[in-house]
Amino acid sequence: MVSADAVRTAVGILGNGISLALFLSPVPTFVQIWKKGSVEQFSPVPYLATLLNCMLWIVYGLPPVHPHSILVITINGAGFIIELAYVFLFLLYSDRRKRIRILAMMLVEFAFVGAIAVLVLTLAHTHDRRSLIVGSFCVFFGTLMYAAPLSIMKLVITTKSVEYMPFFLSLASFANGVCWTIYALVHFDLFIIIPNGLGTLLGLAQLILYATFYKSTQRLKESRKSKEDELGLTELVVINGDSKQIVTAPHTDQNAPASDIREM
Repeated sequence: MVSADAVRTAVGILGNGISLALFLSPVPTFVQIWKKGSVEQFSPVPYLATLLNCMLWIVYGLPPVHPHSILVITINGAGFIIELAYVFLFLLYSDRRKRIRILAMMLVEFAFVGAIAVLVLTLAHTHDRRSLIVGSFCVFFGTLMYAAPLSIMKLVITTKSVEYMPFFLSLASFANGVCWTIYALVHFDLFIIIPNGLGTLLGLAQLILYATFYKSTQRLKESRKSKEDELGLTELVVINGDSKQIVTAPHTDQNAPASDIREM
């Protein structure tokens, strides 16, 4: 008969694989950002929230805090590196004001997690107490991480378009929540169950929204493309100091004055 520990380890390894897919799922989005040289309407909030969440779970999985949590440390260590790369891309392709705001938020996160680690390791003297303190922070901020896409979900409902809610990120979030909830149920760990149970529900909600508005998104894209083709317009990116402008001008006359300028 297979032991509970073996089942938990197997589910944890599967969870690591799914979590890695979750961390890598925004890659197509960032390829798009890199090609366009702009973050457009994409929000850095989910990536900053995930970065903070990974740092807290690394502290939770440390042997002095919660022994025998190597699977928690490995996947969150990988997630930390990946999410940090995403945040740096936001810094690279955002305007000056947004760049300062993102950098400030990231530095606050590092200082916050560092303070928690130092205080817990010096003032709390048992594994149970350390796990309780750090685990409570993990539950709170893990819940915020899964709730971060709510702003994008609101945008989807308002615009009836899923253009800025990547499908694979939503799918990976749902699968990740399911897997880690099962992992925590085998050897009951409330700190893992709460955020991942919520993540399962929110991931499912995102998938439902995607199915609901996918067709309308395609119609909007086709309509926008049709209007651009009818007008015979092209878009040129003009860099002016720290800001970027999209200048729309006719294809037929490159020297004609810009007919539309939008700040980015």
